[in-house]
Amino acid sequence: MDSNANLTQVDVAIVGGAMVGATTALGLAQQAKRCGKPLKIALIEAHQSGQQDSGFDARAIAVADGSIFALSQLGIWQSLAKLGTPIRDIHVSDRGHFGMTEINAQRFGLDALGQVIELSRAGQVLEALLTKSGIEYYCPATLASIHSEQQHHTLTLDNGQQLQCKLLIAADGLNSKVRELQQLPLEVSEFGQSAIIANISVSQPHHNMAWERFTENGPIALLPMADSDGKPRLSLVWAMATPLLERHLAMSDSEFLSALQQAFGNRAGNFLKLGERHCYPLALSLMPRPAYHRTVYLGNAAQTLHPIAGQGFNLGMRDVMALVDAVGDGLAQDQDLGGVQLIHHYLQSREQDRRETIASIELLVRGFSNQYWPLVAGRNLGLRMLSWLPPLKTPVARRAMGWQGRQQSRSQARS
Repeated sequence: MDSNANLTQVDVAIVGGAMVGATTALGLAQQAKRCGKPLKIALIEAHQSGQQDSGFDARAIAVADGSIFALSQLGIWQSLAKLGTPIRDIHVSDRGHFGMTEINAQRFGLDALGQVIELSRAGQVLEALLTKSGIEYYCPATLASIHSEQQHHTLTLDNGQQLQCKLLIAADGLNSKVRELQQLPLEVSEFGQSAIIANISVSQPHHNMAWERFTENGPIALLPMADSDGKPRLSLVWAMATPLLERHLAMSDSEFLSALQQAFGNRAGNFLKLGERHCYPLALSLMPRPAYHRTVYLGNAAQTLHPIAGQGFNLGMRDVMALVDAVGDGLAQDQDLGGVQLIHHYLQSREQDRRETIASIELLVRGFSNQYWPLVAGRNLGLRMLSWLPPLKTPVARRAMGWQGRQQSRSQARS
């Protein structure tokens, strides 16, 4: 196969060019530059940004403070910062009950707990960075097959182009083509919920507040966004029991806004205008071992989380940083970049944070989706305790801001 005229030799091939894949490619290029070592990187993405099926779609994501710090280290956040809307406060409440609390950036000496960015706009910025980076960018292109040998993989794309790599990185999401071709297991735990995602205009300024409201039909998250046409906007994620989904999707815009207003209340003002609605099934998916022969799985290809706490991308970002570190160490020590030693080191570095984050999200989803009255009373008392005893908020806030592992607070990083 090496004699094929269409064969391109690279060190690292990344399948999936959305947020996780693009930041991995740019981060590895930056790491190689720091090490002063050559590193040939190929990035393969099926859809151009802005397309319906692109990872850079109409959604907005909350980028936690820890992820911002990581992206800054990679030299990426400086280009994305102009897109961000700060989250300075988070208000958490349980509808119809007494439990509520707030987490405030000022208490932790920060300007913001995180930033909200729109994926479609982020995609344009990252594509521009990729164009300047020297990374071989194949888009639109789809992975057709993988031929694995002891020292490398040979990837064949849908246009007949072949790439040979030492390390294959799968960042191609929940329905990973790499995982399908390698026939690896994925554990799925259904929540019986789907999410409706949309942008909405509201009657009053959001003052950089994010809301998380638990209701009998599922949690509602509202994230602050930049104004549009002079109107304040919020990004909505409304998780609900799957049987209710079709009913809410069939509603007119005014009917949907009325139902949302009734479920959420008036804390954020009156909901005035609704953008296009998108829906996604919700489940916890997990690769027990997110690695294989010369292959590492990152982000949603390795695990997908319920959006209840906005931690999916931020957990994936910690995957990225750990792998960039591992490859940097491998370059410095002239290791085989796809070898057992490097991959084992990466897996060990991610095991605890990955396990604890997944467990905490599942506990949160199960706990707040249950109407068993002793559990309702317990969770509301817990929320009130966070308000009454502010030091109890610290571990909750640390996890919300992505201060796990090597990505500690900015003050710790400076010290």
